[in-house]
Formats: sequence, structure tokens, C-alpha cells
Amino acid sequence: MNWANESSAREFILLGFADRPWLELPLFAILLITYPMAMVGNTAIILVSRLDARLHSPMYFFLTNLSFLDMCYTTSIVPQMLFNLGSTKKTISYVGCAAQLYFFHIMGATECLLLALMSFDRYLAICKPLHYTLIMNPRICILLASTVWLTGITYAVSEATATLQLPLCGLNKLDHLLCEIPVLIKAACGEKAANELTLSVVCIFMLAVPLGLILASYACIGHAVFKIKSSEGRKKAFGTCSSHLIVVFLFYGPGISMYLQPPSSISRDQPKFMALFYGVVTPALNPFIYTLRNKDVKGALGNLVRGIFASK
Repeated sequence: MNWANESSAREFILLGFADRPWLELPLFAILLITYPMAMVGNTAIILVSRLDARLHSPMYFFLTNLSFLDMCYTTSIVPQMLFNLGSTKKTISYVGCAAQLYFFHIMGATECLLLALMSFDRYLAICKPLHYTLIMNPRICILLASTVWLTGITYAVSEATATLQLPLCGLNKLDHLLCEIPVLIKAACGEKAANELTLSVVCIFMLAVPLGLILASYACIGHAVFKIKSSEGRKKAFGTCSSHLIVVFLFYGPGISMYLQPPSSISRDQPKFMALFYGVVTPALNPFIYTLRNKDVKGALGNLVRGIFASK
């Protein structure tokens, strides 16, 4: 059965923090600040990565993908959140909810895999420097990035479609800020054990396995960094890798706490704060983390700003 047949309404009511209305104005203000920050910061990284010839390398190619992904990720939820927090109407249409469900999970799944791919790139650059340019040539980079995007899309479309088939029995209230798979499964009626099991198994491959590969890569990288004789070389390698690790833990931590447990056991407010964290805070912080700890990006940004002012 589809959603439209299960409810006389044609929309969902997103309850959000309706029981704590005093939170809505501060959250609205935070989103109004962080969303433009995320868009400007990630756009700046894309621009400098494309315009500065020194940044035409696999690492910045993948970083450009991450910035574009983060822009899409946060855009899939923040405008709706701002609308709901800033008005008394807390609704989203069925079509809008379905679209948000697909896009939000496509971006989230792709980011899980892309962060693992970026750690593999750093592993090759530091542990296999003589073979790095041969292995990570432009054709291979495009192929790897395309594979990551296609895998993320396949997971999200299949999982979201299965969730959309669950009967809602006339219920149209979601205790959340957005349409997200675990919350929809929890809200559904009827038999949903198979959906919970499928979600848990799939998320092991989308979250736990990539995180394990990332940690293994960085264990090898850490061993290799300590063998670098040049203190400048060690400092540069540490700066680049620590930025990536910070981003990994900011994204994977909330994601694992949300998706690697049965939806029925999720507490009432957990989805709201987790979604705000990995869907809003992380995309806004990523550009600053990579910029502040990376001399190449800071230099390229400085050149871009000086070029803009010089042209004026």
C-alpha cells in the first residue's frame, strides 16, 4: 500500500519541538546562520579547487565532491526546517516528504562512502607515494567517485522505497523535524520487523564497514608518518589527515548512534538532535576544518580573495 491510500490527508505534520516551543526561535536563528555559512564555505572550496592549478590533485577532486555533496545534503532539509520553525504550519506534503526522504539519504549514504574513499586516497599518498600518481590517475578518480555516488543512490532508493511501502493506518504525525527512514519505520503500523532488520544489515555495510576501513587506513598512515624524517613533512601529513579524521568522527558518530539500532528503540528526541548535527552542523563546519588546517587551501583562498579585490 502507498502512503496516499493509507491516510485521508495528503500531508504529514512534523511535530519537531512542538512540546518545547521556546526552542524554535533559537533553532531558527542557528539555522539561518549555519545554512549560508555551509553554502558559502563549500562553494569557496569548490571554486579554489577548480581555479588554483596547485589544487588539481585527487585529494582536492574528492574534497570538491564532498563540498558539493554537503551543499545538497543540507539543502535537502534546512529550507523545510526553516519554514516549519518560522511558522505555525508544521506540515510537509506526501510528495515533499518522499522527495526529502530520497535526497537526504542519497547524500548521507554517498558521504559515508566518500569519506572512506578519501581516507584510501590519503593512505596511498602517504604509504605508497611512488605508486600514487600511477594508481590515482584522473580516470581512476572519476571511476571511483562515480562508483561511490551510484552505490549511495542504489542504497537510498531501495531503502526509501521499501519504507514508503509500509502502511501508516491513517497516521500523519511524525515526531521529527524532517522525513527520515528510522522515524517513518517507527511511525508505521503493522509488521515492520523485516524493514528494521534490513535497515540494520544495510547500515552495517554503509556505516560500520567504511568506518572500519577508515580506521585501518589511518592506523597504517600513523605508522608511516612517524617514519617520515622531515618534521615539515610530518606536520603537513598530520594536518591533512587530522582534518579528515575530525570530519569522519563528526559525521559517523551521530550516524551510527541513529542507524545502527532498531528504529523501535530510538528515543523521542534523539532523531531531532542527530539530524541537526549530521545534516546541518557537519556541512557547515567541514569547510572551516579543511581550510584552517590546510595551508594549500588557505593560500588558494587568499589568492582568490586578492584576485577578486584586485579586479575591482
